Amino acid sequence: MHNSDRARRFRAYVSILGTTQIHLRNPFIIAWWSAAFPGFGHLLLSKYIRGYLLVLWEFFININAHINEAMIYSFTGQFELAKMALEPRWMLLYIPIYIYAIWDSYRTSVDLNKLFILADRENAEFINFQITGLEINYLDKRKPWISVMWSVFMPGAGQLYIHRIATAFFIIIWLITVVYFSRFLEGIHLLVSGDLTQATAILDGEWLLFLPSLYFFAIYDAYINTVENNKLFETEQKNFLRRRYQNPNFVLPLNLKKRNE
Repeated sequence: MHNSDRARRFRAYVSILGTTQIHLRNPFIIAWWSAAFPGFGHLLLSKYIRGYLLVLWEFFININAHINEAMIYSFTGQFELAKMALEPRWMLLYIPIYIYAIWDSYRTSVDLNKLFILADRENAEFINFQITGLEINYLDKRKPWISVMWSVFMPGAGQLYIHRIATAFFIIIWLITVVYFSRFLEGIHLLVSGDLTQATAILDGEWLLFLPSLYFFAIYDAYINTVENNKLFETEQKNFLRRRYQNPNFVLPLNLKKRNE
């Protein structure tokens, strides 16, 4: 196909690793997720490489700067211990990247909203089915509440349900890492056994503070992408039916039957 014949903008791309699409987003919500955990806002925008790098950076720099540890001391009113826990050499590296993640996710969200409006007007066709020797991916309608349910039981499972393979494994790997180093499951086991003091003492708060952001992001990401994938499926199906059956020269099967008689 000649480059001039190619559509200028596409709403979505279906690959064996998942369905990537642009749709309208609230830039403030995207920025909020970046503030909660740098990289999450970019993952919601399907800016995967940038998002994964920022998430890796957050884990690396947060642990070395002892930011979560300082936050725990601050929450309990031990401000002197909080100041002593922080590592200035790493802390000063953390601040600019943190602010950049928020700013860039907001800016990108605004730009992608504009691109979506143009792509929606162009309404270009895109491939909605991919099959290879490793995987199969296709557009279909799925239930958002099932995505939420599986994400509640096991973060990352909701992404697997809607075929966001790369993000699903990324979430699962980091969830296992956080749960292991925070000793969260050991704490739950001791709590169920009735040993509340030991359950509290065994937890590593520095790693444990990563868990809420990761857990609720997995739920939100699975839900919002299920809803948007359903919209994309309906739009693609509507366009197909319009092109295939709304042609004025199309002969209805009923009329064809009468002619044969």
